[in-house]
Amino acid sequence: MEEAVKILKENGVRQVLCAFSDIRGFMQTFSIPAREFTEGSAFENGIGFDGSSIRGFKTIEQSDLVWMPDPATLKVIPWIDDPIQKSAIMFGNVYEAWGSEIADCDPRGFVASKHEEELKEKGMSVIFGPEIEFFVFESLDPTNLTWDMWVSPNGGAGDSWGPPRVMPESSEIDPGSFFIRPKEGYFRPPPEDTTVEYRNELTYYLEFLGVDIEYHHHEVATAGQVELDFKPKKLVDVGDAFYKYKFAAKNIAAMHGLLATFMPKPLYLDNASGMHCHQSLWEGEPFSGKALFADPDDEYMLSQTARYYIGGLLEHARALTALCAPSINSYKRLVPGFEAPIYICWSPRNRSALVRVPMYLKKPSAIRVEYRGADPSCNPYLAFTAMLAAGLDGIKKKIEPGDPIMEDVYELSPVKKRELGIGELPTTLRDALDHLASDELMQKVLGSHIFDAFMSLKYDEWNQYCLYITPWEILKYMDI
Repeated sequence: MEEAVKILKENGVRQVLCAFSDIRGFMQTFSIPAREFTEGSAFENGIGFDGSSIRGFKTIEQSDLVWMPDPATLKVIPWIDDPIQKSAIMFGNVYEAWGSEIADCDPRGFVASKHEEELKEKGMSVIFGPEIEFFVFESLDPTNLTWDMWVSPNGGAGDSWGPPRVMPESSEIDPGSFFIRPKEGYFRPPPEDTTVEYRNELTYYLEFLGVDIEYHHHEVATAGQVELDFKPKKLVDVGDAFYKYKFAAKNIAAMHGLLATFMPKPLYLDNASGMHCHQSLWEGEPFSGKALFADPDDEYMLSQTARYYIGGLLEHARALTALCAPSINSYKRLVPGFEAPIYICWSPRNRSALVRVPMYLKKPSAIRVEYRGADPSCNPYLAFTAMLAAGLDGIKKKIEPGDPIMEDVYELSPVKKRELGIGELPTTLRDALDHLASDELMQKVLGSHIFDAFMSLKYDEWNQYCLYITPWEILKYMDI
């Protein structure tokens, strides 16, 4: 707390953005003058707010909640130089009335913090390194439909009229300039890649926010799909970093008249944005303790503990999907043909599997498993904690993941997939929610309040989608 006060004073901070997340995963903030922290009692007493106005939190008769700051998370927002606007951002947990106890609606405090503490009591820790992909458009008008008269998923065979779609403005798809064809954007250099300067600037500012980027690049899709990978962090910290990453990405884009979107699938017939989640368990603290996933005598450097952890991820994969891919749009990503993981299996090196074991560096501290079924529309506190719980359940119950699949799963015949026992992830949000509803472990992880609120919000979202008449339906069925 003393260090936080010092930072606020030395940097001339006037306002503090107080941050937390709702159940859906939307970042929430409100501003408090810095003097309330440096001269007042905001650090000790927190700030009261209306919990009934936050999706999934509280009903109106129980609406008083208290946001309690976590001073260790305070960071000065580095791109704001105006002394009047000088601001910092700080995360915190949500407490019940009177600040009596952690609120059961708080994804950070009630779910992520609690499970991280339980893991610590067992003498262990976990780290996550998410690969968060997103798009940077020059502009996007959702009312401007482009009619694809000659484009269809099957290459024009049969029904050659493609559906109307919303197309972003992007010089990467402007035929009058250097352009990137669909699915050909990976590692493209300038001038085809128009996002290099934006990514460099974003990397610069993220370091001031405590999010250290290891490398960044253009992703597979055209129209400005990018990825910046940051160094792994512990459970609560990685959730905070997720929000700082999105916060900075959107604000730096807006400063240049651009639009950063974390919508999983904004482009028809091109790759979508995922969030591959690297994770590893440690005895003691990460990198100073024992790497529990590593076994130097194994051909994949993989311990039996890691195999059981993978078994837990696969066992709970269908229910995990509701938390890791929680939007209607997520399931436009989880389809064959676009590098998305839809088959429940594991493999070293193999990116067609749901769980991959990276084989880059042959040393214990680098051994990890990568869960590929998440996307950036999730609530990170819930998604990362659910993955951890699934993996720990696999260790507890000694769930064997089966033999690794060494072939391209996309190319296997249905008969071969059945022989190998390879299942599939849910194909719609409704299917995923039904699997979540029957998974007792996931319900226990979330707690009854968050589970019930999440299910209610997401079933409502599904029903809204089912009722909406799309332009595609008009085109497809008007002449019946």
